[in-house]
Amino acid sequence: MSKVLKFGIPKGSLEEATVDLFGKAGWKITTASRSYFPSVDDDEMKCSLIRPQEMGRYVERGTIDVGIAGRDWVRENDSDVVEVCEMVYSKVSRRSVRWVLVVAGDSKVRSPEDLRGATISTELVGFTRRYFAERNIQVTVEFSWGATEAKVVEGLCDAIVEVTETGSTIRANGLRIVCDLMESVPVMIANKAAWEDPWKRVKIQQVATLLQSTLRAEGMVGLKMNAPGDRVSAITGILPSLNNPTVAHLHNSDWVSIETILPEKEVRRIVPELMKLGAEGIVEYPLNKII
Repeated sequence: MSKVLKFGIPKGSLEEATVDLFGKAGWKITTASRSYFPSVDDDEMKCSLIRPQEMGRYVERGTIDVGIAGRDWVRENDSDVVEVCEMVYSKVSRRSVRWVLVVAGDSKVRSPEDLRGATISTELVGFTRRYFAERNIQVTVEFSWGATEAKVVEGLCDAIVEVTETGSTIRANGLRIVCDLMESVPVMIANKAAWEDPWKRVKIQQVATLLQSTLRAEGMVGLKMNAPGDRVSAITGILPSLNNPTVAHLHNSDWVSIETILPEKEVRRIVPELMKLGAEGIVEYPLNKII
């Protein structure tokens, strides 16, 4: 019987972006509205849709071999898993999210120690309890079903632990961040036994490499052009690139071909400059992967 890698696709906000990412990386995953088991065009893989909040639990148990979830939810479940790599989705956000300790704007609390004996509301109950327990600060942590910010505004709790990117919504509600507790980005995690299995480990690394190379290519394009040989230094001097631009002499000519990789948003700025320096036949092309 051939081996199969059981992969957990995050259901919810990352679902569409993950399926799209797999498609660009070379795997076609097809989801159905009433099924939790998407099909994939790889006989060596089997996919399941799993909430990110539960991904770490199922990976640790070995119900699935590998999955993608926020590092915050992996830590919330205190999951004993292997973190294979980070998966920062540009279509969702290029920034990490922060879990912060928040109080009312007029609160006298200035540090976590000032909350001794207080009640804290959050979705991240397990992590928050461990955070305060490790610092020997006695608090009561309650699970919040939503509208967490409103609870501290209305005096239903003394503080909250909430997720944010910029903190703007927190400030808009008249609240104040006491301190950051954790930063989180999506991560690929693997079951320890699966990671120690030679076949599964190679397969996991193959998937991780191609997914990351696809993420690396997002927002990047290739740019190539022809230029007089005596303008090479001037042109390459303004070209951004991963390493150095590639320069090749054209056959029976004093001209050269120059090729580089750069952020797509830079093209509109740099092309007019290249033309002024004598570049011709400028071609922009999309990239699927950067490995």
